[in-house]
Amino acid sequence: MVIPVHDINPTRTTPWVTYALVAANIVVFLFTPGMAGSLSGGESLAQLCHLQAFLDHYAAVPQELVQHRLPRLVPTGATGVGPRGPGCVVAPPSYDKSPELSVLTAMFVHGGWLHLLGNMLFLWIFGNNIEDRMGHLPFLLFYGLCGYTATYGFALLDTGSTSPLIGASGAIAGVLGAYLVLYPRARVWVLVPFLVFLPLRLPAWLVLGFWFLLQAVYSSGGAVSEAGTVAYSAHVFGFLTGMLIAWPLRRNTAPPPEPPALLFGRGAR
Repeated sequence: MVIPVHDINPTRTTPWVTYALVAANIVVFLFTPGMAGSLSGGESLAQLCHLQAFLDHYAAVPQELVQHRLPRLVPTGATGVGPRGPGCVVAPPSYDKSPELSVLTAMFVHGGWLHLLGNMLFLWIFGNNIEDRMGHLPFLLFYGLCGYTATYGFALLDTGSTSPLIGASGAIAGVLGAYLVLYPRARVWVLVPFLVFLPLRLPAWLVLGFWFLLQAVYSSGGAVSEAGTVAYSAHVFGFLTGMLIAWPLRRNTAPPPEPPALLFGRGAR
């Protein structure tokens, strides 16, 4: 696994939409019950029940997307004691949830600090160039379309799943797919863990191609991560959607500047 930290691909305009998306994701995360303090661990039962109720309300659930109906019972956020001991109280939903709209709200909800920071890092590095190439409003629509395609693609593969799908990964995968099509030769600084983190400057086609290969392998072995909140096959759908949408733009896209010859850590002159 490589960790991108910077790309050598300047933009002509300020990526206001990318900045706004990053800010919105951070703000929603800070207001998600129990998430802001999740680094300390040791969440109480009450916090977990509030979080479960929040996710059932705002996350996308494949079964709801396909069947277009809410479950009969959902967590209320309250705690109680049942035959099996303390747990979360369930009751008929007190809200009118739109499965279609839940795809949008789920794109701004994350399952932990690592989930959030990983997604925002990729969006920050690669989103600005795609926004610069497409324009602000088209990029926002592109981002949403990739997110919707990724979520519905996963739902159609696992129609009976009741696991909540959250995170911007599907939409950001679309950004990565578009970047691979438009700027395959752009250089990306990455950290490669090998005893220590080694800084390398690699072509985007290698970095993003390797990332996509990992998602494809993970999705073939199991559609959802151990946390139950990251759908790897959704990444595949989002990535391919981004590639398809960006393909017609290739011809008129200026290549990034060619950096000096690649060297380990520094560029040769």
